[in-house]
Amino acid sequence: MRGVRKRFVVWITYRGAVRIGLGIAAVLLTVLLLTQEVPASRTWTYWTLPLSGKVIAIDAGHGGVDGGAVSKQGLVEKDLNLAIALQLRDFLQQAGAIVVMTREGDYDLADEGTSKISKRKTQDLLKRAQFVKDKHASLLLSIHMNSIPSPKWSGAQTFFYPNLPENAILASLVQDEIRRNLGNTERLASTVNSIYLLKAMDEVPSALVEVGFLSNPGEASRLADAEYQKKVAASIYQGILRFTAGEKWSTGAGK
Repeated sequence: MRGVRKRFVVWITYRGAVRIGLGIAAVLLTVLLLTQEVPASRTWTYWTLPLSGKVIAIDAGHGGVDGGAVSKQGLVEKDLNLAIALQLRDFLQQAGAIVVMTREGDYDLADEGTSKISKRKTQDLLKRAQFVKDKHASLLLSIHMNSIPSPKWSGAQTFFYPNLPENAILASLVQDEIRRNLGNTERLASTVNSIYLLKAMDEVPSALVEVGFLSNPGEASRLADAEYQKKVAASIYQGILRFTAGEKWSTGAGK
């Protein structure tokens, strides 16, 4: 007896076929997007960051046995310098920069076993300068705090060594942002001839920011506040952005 073939006939309209086709296409497209990344999109996002490709060095002043200035409340400069430096690092990295730091903790760069403090300080400074050069940094920002016997002085000021014309521009743009955002000073950027780290940067644009006076009780309290530290770091960051964008400085700039 011959087998009986069973046939199943599915009736489908033209509109239904179109819907099924679109559904299959949507599923395939979703799978493709989930398993692949579009190189052009990734490249576009990277290169549109304002500091992409820039190597920026941050120096948090002091560290280790060298604590720097100390406020009457017991606030130690080396700790506050580092806190602001880390905030600045985060801003710069988010803008695409490659950030190198002379220190990321409470230590110096002197040779292990060097006990004499004055010798440690000398070795530390020499190695910080060499570190920045070895990293081929595009620029250097050093963060410090001021302290003098009188408690009446306050406010930040940016300093530069006048061996490169770019130094005055960088320092002035950073100081302008500090004046505008912090509103704690009317000072302008100023030259300094006694800072070894700045003098050693013969090819790297550099500036040193004294972000405030630990000898002023009110300002010392602000400098210990995380939100204020972030505001200081943001001001320095904005100055760096203006500098890397090629902005020049003149007497009327920022006014």
